[in-house]
Amino acid sequence: MHELSIAEGILELARRHAAGRRVVKVEVQVGHLRQVVPDSLQFAFQLVCQGTALDGAELVIAHIPAAGRCRDCGAESVLDGFPLRCAPCGGLDLDVIAGDELLVDALELEDEVATNERMGHGSHV
Repeated sequence: MHELSIAEGILELARRHAAGRRVVKVEVQVGHLRQVVPDSLQFAFQLVCQGTALDGAELVIAHIPAAGRCRDCGAESVLDGFPLRCAPCGGLDLDVIAGDELLVDALELEDEVATNERMGHGSHV
């Protein structure tokens, strides 16, 4: 289940960028060619986030369809299945232009840094 390693990567990236703040939502783009099962990624994400600053965070997955540009006819089309084939001419010589994305697009964070104890004015660490 490669979704578990993807979820761990999302967790680490979000934790680094959150800089101690609680993460409320993580938005990711996942291309069709990555062959990620959204429900499995959701489950893995919730599992790896338990007990972290991302515990309870919402994972929003934007599915990006595969698309290609045909080297034979020049047409751009959505690539629905395998083998990847140009919709207008049926050609197999394609440049993939979308669908291989796997990126964290946005984080929604709480304003305050999460700490175990609140320190009052003048408190020293």
